[in-house]
Formats: sequence, structure tokens, C-alpha cells
Amino acid sequence: MSSKIIFYEERDFQGRAFERDSDCPDTQPHFSRCNSIKVESGCWVLYEKPNFTGHQYVLTRGEYPNYQHWMGFSDTIGSCKTFSYTTGGPHRIRIYDRPNLQGHMMEFSEDCESVQDHFRCRDIYSCNVVEGFWTMYDQPGYRGQQFFMRPGEYRKFSDWGSNSAINGSFRRVTEF
Repeated sequence: MSSKIIFYEERDFQGRAFERDSDCPDTQPHFSRCNSIKVESGCWVLYEKPNFTGHQYVLTRGEYPNYQHWMGFSDTIGSCKTFSYTTGGPHRIRIYDRPNLQGHMMEFSEDCESVQDHFRCRDIYSCNVVEGFWTMYDQPGYRGQQFFMRPGEYRKFSDWGSNSAINGSFRRVTEF
């Protein structure tokens, strides 16, 4: 499956545009700021800094007329990666209240808008993404800093890029 994303320097798809159909470790030579985006196909993880570092933003097909629509902290995009998967597949994630996949565990196959409302414990310290791709947020209601989660074990919160345990929300990446 092919992927295509178009970055615009100005809001509402105005100004200089830059198209990508593959990963880009450094977007800064191509545009100085990003205020709107169209994802025409595929799924993308955008990073605030070059070389796939900094705040992450997971975007699926659609139009984002300003950076607040993808919950951006600023108009800076430093790099981007595309990823693909088969839609409609199962999703499973196991969250734990202690590091190293220890302590109380709960498994989810659906989105969770509030960890505190659904998980007996307050914070997620580790997790195992069993199937599918997920986006974890540091705040309830799918808000705040985002973390893209591929299948695999995340034995401590720094493994998914966080500075602290998560007491927020998470959801499946299901749209194309």
C-alpha cells in the first residue's frame, strides 16, 4: 500500500507545499514551518525534531487545517515515517502498573478514553502491544503528548518515549 502526505507552511493548505511518499529523517531543508497537512494515503508518525525524535503525532488519512487539529504543540515538524498494516485486524494491548510487565495487568482490545476510569491502578508503567498499532496519550480524552506503539514489549515508560508513567488514554490506529 502506498503512502502520501502533503505538508503546507500556512494554515488551511496555503503557502509552499512539500509532498512525501516515504520516510524523511529531516524535513527542515524542505519547509521552515508546518501549519496544515493532508494525509492522502497511509498512516504517518510525525516527529517534532529531525531523526525521528521529539514529540510524536500519529496521523491517518484526512485533512488537518492547522497544527491544533493533530494536537501539535507548535508548527514544527522535523521528520516523518510512514507505516502500513492490514486494516480490520485484531488489536490487543496489555497494560501493567509496574515496570518490566509486572504487577496488575489488564488487557484491552478497544480504545480507552481514561486509564483511571478503566484500570484499577492509576498509572501505566509498562505494556505489551500484542496485536495492532496503538497511540498512547499522556492525558485522558485522547489529548496531550502522543506515543506511537508498534507490537512489542515496552518494559518501562521510557521505552515508548515518555518521561513518566502514563495516566491518560490510548486508542487503536484503525483508519486508513
